[in-house]
Amino acid sequence: MFYGVDTSCYTTSLAAVDDQGLLLYEDRKMLSVPEGKRGLRQSEAVFGHLQNLPALFEGASKELGEKRISAVCASVRPRPVDGSYMPVFTVGESFGRAAAAIARAPFLPLSHQEAHLLAALWSAGVKWDDFLALHMSGGTTELLAVSMGHDISIREVGASSDLHVGQFIDRTGVSLGLPFPAGPHLEALARGADDALNVPVSVHGLSVSFSGPESFVSRAIKSGLHSPAAIARGVERAVAESLLRMVVSAREMGLPKRILFMGGVAANSFIREYLLAKLGVDTAFASPRFAGDNAAGCALYAARKTLEVSKNL
Repeated sequence: MFYGVDTSCYTTSLAAVDDQGLLLYEDRKMLSVPEGKRGLRQSEAVFGHLQNLPALFEGASKELGEKRISAVCASVRPRPVDGSYMPVFTVGESFGRAAAAIARAPFLPLSHQEAHLLAALWSAGVKWDDFLALHMSGGTTELLAVSMGHDISIREVGASSDLHVGQFIDRTGVSLGLPFPAGPHLEALARGADDALNVPVSVHGLSVSFSGPESFVSRAIKSGLHSPAAIARGVERAVAESLLRMVVSAREMGLPKRILFMGGVAANSFIREYLLAKLGVDTAFASPRFAGDNAAGCALYAARKTLEVSKNL
Protein backbone atom coordinates (compact mmCIF):
# COMPACT_ATOMS: atom_id res chain seq x y z
CA MET A 1 0.00 0.00 0.00
CA PHE A 2 1.25 3.47 -0.88
CA TYR A 3 0.31 6.71 0.85
CA GLY A 4 0.06 10.19 -0.66
CA VAL A 5 -0.18 13.50 1.22
CA ASP A 6 -0.95 16.94 -0.22
CA THR A 7 -1.34 20.20 1.71
CA SER A 8 -2.20 22.95 -0.75
CA CYS A 9 -3.38 26.48 -0.04
CA TYR A 10 -7.00 25.46 0.61
CA THR A 11 -7.21 21.65 0.82
CA THR A 12 -5.72 18.99 3.11
CA SER A 13 -5.62 15.63 1.31
CA LEU A 14 -4.66 12.03 2.03
CA ALA A 15 -4.87 9.02 -0.31
CA ALA A 16 -3.71 5.42 -0.58
CA VAL A 17 -3.40 3.09 -3.57
CA ASP A 18 -2.29 -0.50 -4.07
CA ASP A 19 0.44 -1.74 -6.41
CA GLN A 20 -2.06 -1.85 -9.30
CA GLY A 21 -3.03 1.81 -8.91
CA LEU A 22 -6.38 0.94 -7.34
CA LEU A 23 -7.58 3.66 -4.98
CA LEU A 24 -7.93 2.22 -1.48
CA TYR A 25 -8.64 5.41 0.43
CA GLU A 26 -9.11 9.07 -0.38
CA ASP A 27 -10.28 11.93 1.79
CA ARG A 28 -9.76 15.65 1.96
CA LYS A 29 -10.80 18.62 4.07
CA MET A 30 -11.22 22.17 2.80
CA LEU A 31 -9.61 24.87 4.89
CA SER A 32 -12.11 27.31 6.32
CA VAL A 33 -12.10 30.79 4.77
CA PRO A 34 -14.04 33.53 6.66
CA GLU A 35 -17.06 34.90 4.82
CA GLY A 36 -16.20 37.76 2.48
CA LYS A 37 -12.47 36.99 2.39
CA ARG A 38 -10.66 36.10 -0.83
CA GLY A 39 -8.16 33.71 0.68
CA LEU A 40 -5.95 32.74 3.60
CA ARG A 41 -2.50 33.81 4.71
CA GLN A 42 0.08 31.03 4.56
CA SER A 43 0.28 30.97 8.37
CA GLU A 44 -3.50 30.45 8.58
CA ALA A 45 -3.36 27.64 6.03
CA VAL A 46 -0.46 25.95 7.84
CA PHE A 47 -2.48 25.99 11.08
CA GLY A 48 -5.48 24.53 9.25
CA HIS A 49 -3.44 21.64 7.83
CA LEU A 50 -2.02 20.89 11.29
CA GLN A 51 -5.59 20.54 12.53
CA ASN A 52 -6.86 18.48 9.58
CA LEU A 53 -4.14 15.90 8.95
CA PRO A 54 -4.41 13.90 12.21
CA ALA A 55 -8.12 13.26 11.54
CA LEU A 56 -7.38 12.17 7.96
CA PHE A 57 -4.68 9.74 9.11
CA GLU A 58 -7.01 8.38 11.80
CA GLY A 59 -9.71 7.82 9.18
CA ALA A 60 -7.27 6.04 6.89
CA SER A 61 -6.05 3.83 9.73
CA LYS A 62 -9.59 2.74 10.60
CA GLU A 63 -10.49 2.00 6.97
CA LEU A 64 -7.26 0.32 5.87
CA GLY A 65 -6.56 -1.66 9.02
CA GLU A 66 -3.28 -3.56 9.15
CA LYS A 67 -2.23 -3.08 5.53
CA ARG A 68 1.50 -2.48 5.29
CA ILE A 69 2.74 0.91 4.08
CA SER A 70 5.38 0.34 1.38
CA ALA A 71 6.17 4.01 0.64
CA VAL A 72 4.89 7.52 1.35
CA CYS A 73 4.95 10.49 -1.02
CA ALA A 74 4.08 14.10 -0.22
CA SER A 75 4.00 17.26 -2.31
CA VAL A 76 6.83 19.44 -0.99
CA ARG A 77 6.70 22.47 -3.33
CA PRO A 78 4.34 24.03 -5.89
CA ARG A 79 6.30 23.28 -9.10
CA PRO A 80 9.35 21.22 -10.10
CA VAL A 81 11.60 24.26 -10.57
CA ASP A 82 14.37 25.80 -8.50
CA GLY A 83 13.16 28.21 -5.85
CA SER A 84 9.57 26.95 -5.85
CA TYR A 85 8.38 27.10 -2.23
CA MET A 86 5.29 27.61 -0.11
CA PRO A 87 5.10 27.07 3.67
CA VAL A 88 1.88 25.03 3.40
CA PHE A 89 3.71 22.12 1.81
CA THR A 90 6.06 21.74 4.78
CA VAL A 91 3.12 20.39 6.80
CA GLY A 92 2.41 17.54 4.40
CA GLU A 93 6.10 16.79 4.06
CA SER A 94 6.53 16.62 7.84
CA PHE A 95 3.57 14.27 8.34
CA GLY A 96 4.64 12.19 5.34
CA ARG A 97 8.19 11.78 6.60
CA ALA A 98 6.91 10.84 10.04
CA ALA A 99 4.51 8.23 8.64
CA ALA A 100 7.28 6.77 6.45
CA ALA A 101 9.70 6.60 9.38
CA ILE A 102 7.19 4.82 11.61
CA ALA A 103 6.43 2.33 8.82
CA ARG A 104 10.14 1.97 8.02
CA ALA A 105 9.28 2.79 4.43
CA PRO A 106 10.84 5.16 1.87
CA PHE A 107 9.69 8.78 1.69
CA LEU A 108 9.41 10.31 -1.80
CA PRO A 109 9.10 14.07 -2.41
CA LEU A 110 7.09 15.41 -5.35
CA SER A 111 5.86 18.78 -6.56
CA HIS A 112 2.19 19.71 -6.32
CA GLN A 113 2.04 20.22 -10.10
CA GLU A 114 3.50 16.77 -10.86
CA ALA A 115 0.95 15.25 -8.47
CA HIS A 116 -1.83 17.01 -10.38
CA LEU A 117 -0.49 15.55 -13.65
CA LEU A 118 -0.44 11.99 -12.38
CA ALA A 119 -3.91 12.22 -10.84
CA ALA A 120 -5.28 13.83 -14.00
CA LEU A 121 -3.87 11.18 -16.36
CA TRP A 122 -5.03 8.38 -14.07
CA SER A 123 -8.55 9.74 -13.55
CA ALA A 124 -8.94 10.63 -17.26
CA GLY A 125 -7.98 7.07 -18.20
CA VAL A 126 -5.33 8.07 -20.75
CA LYS A 127 -1.75 6.86 -21.07
CA TRP A 128 0.04 9.55 -23.03
CA ASP A 129 3.79 10.04 -23.31
CA ASP A 130 4.08 13.49 -24.92
CA PHE A 131 1.26 16.00 -24.64
CA LEU A 132 0.20 19.46 -23.51
CA ALA A 133 -1.36 20.04 -20.11
CA LEU A 134 -3.29 23.14 -19.13
CA HIS A 135 -3.07 23.59 -15.36
CA MET A 136 -5.81 26.02 -14.34
CA SER A 137 -6.62 26.94 -10.77
CA GLY A 138 -6.55 29.78 -8.29
CA GLY A 139 -2.78 29.51 -8.04
CA THR A 140 -1.73 28.89 -11.63
CA THR A 141 -2.67 29.21 -15.28
CA GLU A 142 0.07 27.41 -17.17
CA LEU A 143 0.22 25.62 -20.50
CA LEU A 144 2.80 22.86 -20.13
CA ALA A 145 4.65 20.62 -22.57
CA VAL A 146 4.90 17.27 -20.78
CA SER A 147 6.93 14.12 -21.41
CA MET A 148 6.23 11.07 -19.27
CA GLY A 149 9.29 8.84 -19.06
CA HIS A 150 11.35 7.47 -16.19
CA ASP A 151 11.07 11.00 -14.83
CA ILE A 152 8.38 13.58 -15.52
CA SER A 153 9.57 16.42 -17.78
CA ILE A 154 7.55 19.65 -17.63
CA ARG A 155 8.24 22.80 -19.65
CA GLU A 156 6.07 25.91 -19.45
CA VAL A 157 5.11 27.15 -22.92
CA GLY A 158 2.26 29.52 -22.05
CA ALA A 159 0.75 31.28 -19.04
CA SER A 160 -1.36 34.11 -17.70
CA SER A 161 0.31 37.51 -17.71
CA ASP A 162 -1.60 38.67 -14.63
CA LEU A 163 -4.51 37.04 -12.78
CA HIS A 164 -4.87 33.27 -12.71
CA VAL A 165 -8.10 31.87 -14.09
CA GLY A 166 -9.23 30.67 -10.67
CA GLN A 167 -8.61 34.13 -9.23
CA PHE A 168 -10.87 35.63 -11.89
CA ILE A 169 -13.63 33.19 -10.96
CA ASP A 170 -13.13 33.63 -7.20
CA ARG A 171 -13.08 37.43 -7.35
CA THR A 172 -16.26 37.44 -9.40
CA GLY A 173 -17.91 34.99 -7.01
CA VAL A 174 -17.02 36.96 -3.89
CA SER A 175 -18.25 40.17 -5.54
CA LEU A 176 -21.56 38.38 -6.18
CA GLY A 177 -21.75 37.36 -2.53
CA LEU A 178 -20.71 33.73 -3.01
CA PRO A 179 -18.49 31.79 -0.57
CA PHE A 180 -14.75 31.40 -1.24
CA PRO A 181 -13.47 29.37 -3.06
CA ALA A 182 -16.25 30.36 -5.43
CA GLY A 183 -15.87 27.92 -8.33
CA PRO A 184 -18.64 25.38 -7.52
CA HIS A 185 -20.98 28.14 -6.30
CA LEU A 186 -20.49 30.22 -9.46
CA GLU A 187 -21.12 27.12 -11.59
CA ALA A 188 -24.38 26.44 -9.73
CA LEU A 189 -25.45 30.07 -10.13
CA ALA A 190 -24.72 30.03 -13.88
CA ARG A 191 -27.05 27.06 -14.41
CA GLY A 192 -30.00 29.39 -13.89
CA ALA A 193 -28.91 31.86 -16.57
CA ASP A 194 -31.23 32.72 -19.47
CA ASP A 195 -28.48 34.71 -21.18
CA ALA A 196 -24.80 35.54 -20.67
CA LEU A 197 -22.87 38.74 -20.13
CA ASN A 198 -20.58 39.33 -23.12
CA VAL A 199 -17.23 39.36 -21.30
CA PRO A 200 -14.19 40.31 -23.43
CA VAL A 201 -11.37 37.83 -23.99
CA SER A 202 -7.68 38.74 -24.04
CA VAL A 203 -5.34 36.12 -25.54
CA HIS A 204 -2.15 36.83 -27.48
CA GLY A 205 -0.54 33.65 -28.72
CA LEU A 206 0.18 31.55 -25.65
CA SER A 207 -0.32 34.41 -23.18
CA VAL A 208 -3.71 35.04 -21.59
CA SER A 209 -4.85 37.97 -19.46
CA PHE A 210 -7.75 37.96 -17.00
CA SER A 211 -7.26 41.36 -15.36
CA GLY A 212 -9.15 43.21 -18.12
CA PRO A 213 -12.07 40.77 -18.12
CA GLU A 214 -12.17 40.91 -14.30
CA SER A 215 -12.37 44.72 -14.37
CA PHE A 216 -15.15 44.53 -16.98
CA VAL A 217 -17.13 42.08 -14.85
CA SER A 218 -16.59 44.15 -11.70
CA ARG A 219 -18.09 47.19 -13.43
CA ALA A 220 -21.00 45.10 -14.70
CA ILE A 221 -21.77 43.90 -11.16
CA LYS A 222 -21.71 47.43 -9.79
CA SER A 223 -24.01 48.66 -12.57
CA GLY A 224 -26.80 46.34 -11.46
CA LEU A 225 -27.95 45.95 -15.08
CA HIS A 226 -27.29 42.22 -15.34
CA SER A 227 -28.52 39.26 -13.33
CA PRO A 228 -25.95 37.42 -11.19
CA ALA A 229 -26.65 34.24 -13.20
CA ALA A 230 -25.94 36.00 -16.51
CA ILE A 231 -22.69 37.38 -15.11
CA ALA A 232 -21.65 33.93 -13.86
CA ARG A 233 -22.38 32.33 -17.24
CA GLY A 234 -20.51 35.13 -19.02
CA VAL A 235 -17.45 34.48 -16.89
CA GLU A 236 -17.59 30.75 -17.64
CA ARG A 237 -17.86 31.44 -21.37
CA ALA A 238 -14.99 33.95 -21.32
CA VAL A 239 -12.78 31.49 -19.44
CA ALA A 240 -13.60 28.63 -21.82
CA GLU A 241 -12.97 30.77 -24.92
CA SER A 242 -9.68 32.07 -23.48
CA LEU A 243 -8.42 28.55 -22.82
CA LEU A 244 -9.56 27.40 -26.24
CA ARG A 245 -7.61 30.17 -27.98
CA MET A 246 -4.44 29.24 -26.06
CA VAL A 247 -4.70 25.61 -27.14
CA VAL A 248 -5.46 26.51 -30.76
CA SER A 249 -2.42 28.81 -30.82
CA ALA A 250 -0.25 26.03 -29.41
CA ARG A 251 -1.38 23.58 -32.07
CA GLU A 252 -0.75 26.14 -34.80
CA MET A 253 2.81 26.47 -33.49
CA GLY A 254 3.39 22.73 -33.90
CA LEU A 255 3.19 21.78 -30.22
CA PRO A 256 1.64 18.40 -29.34
CA LYS A 257 -2.02 18.08 -30.30
CA ARG A 258 -3.04 16.03 -27.27
CA ILE A 259 -4.23 18.27 -24.45
CA LEU A 260 -4.99 17.37 -20.82
CA PHE A 261 -6.93 19.83 -18.65
CA MET A 262 -6.33 19.74 -14.90
CA GLY A 263 -6.74 21.90 -11.83
CA GLY A 264 -9.88 22.99 -10.02
CA VAL A 265 -11.29 24.96 -12.97
CA ALA A 266 -11.27 21.76 -15.04
CA ALA A 267 -14.13 20.46 -12.88
CA ASN A 268 -16.54 23.08 -14.26
CA SER A 269 -19.06 21.24 -16.46
CA PHE A 270 -19.81 24.18 -18.80
CA ILE A 271 -16.10 24.79 -19.47
CA ARG A 272 -15.49 21.07 -20.02
CA GLU A 273 -18.36 20.75 -22.51
CA TYR A 274 -17.39 23.94 -24.36
CA LEU A 275 -13.78 22.81 -24.84
CA LEU A 276 -14.66 19.22 -25.74
CA ALA A 277 -17.11 20.43 -28.39
CA LYS A 278 -14.51 22.76 -29.93
CA LEU A 279 -11.40 20.59 -29.64
CA GLY A 280 -12.83 17.09 -30.16
CA VAL A 281 -10.42 14.15 -30.16
CA ASP A 282 -7.06 14.20 -28.37
CA THR A 283 -8.68 16.14 -25.52
CA ALA A 284 -8.86 14.79 -21.98
CA PHE A 285 -9.97 16.13 -18.62
CA ALA A 286 -9.15 15.03 -15.12
CA SER A 287 -12.35 13.64 -13.63
CA PRO A 288 -14.23 16.31 -11.65
CA ARG A 289 -13.38 14.56 -8.38
CA PHE A 290 -9.64 14.60 -9.12
CA ALA A 291 -9.37 17.83 -11.10
CA GLY A 292 -8.84 19.94 -7.99
CA ASP A 293 -6.29 19.47 -5.23
CA ASN A 294 -6.00 15.88 -4.03
CA ALA A 295 -3.37 13.41 -2.83
CA ALA A 296 -4.04 10.59 -5.31
CA GLY A 297 -1.21 11.71 -7.59
CA CYS A 298 1.26 11.50 -4.72
CA ALA A 299 0.09 7.99 -3.81
CA LEU A 300 0.36 6.91 -7.46
CA TYR A 301 3.87 8.32 -7.65
CA ALA A 302 4.91 6.40 -4.53
CA ALA A 303 3.63 3.18 -6.12
CA ARG A 304 5.23 3.92 -9.49
CA LYS A 305 8.72 4.71 -8.16
CA THR A 306 8.72 1.84 -5.66
CA LEU A 307 7.74 -0.68 -8.32
CA GLU A 308 10.40 0.72 -10.68
CA VAL A 309 13.04 0.12 -8.02
CA SER A 310 11.76 -3.44 -7.44
CA LYS A 311 11.97 -4.28 -11.15
CA ASN A 312 15.59 -3.09 -11.31
CA LEU A 313 16.75 -5.19 -8.36
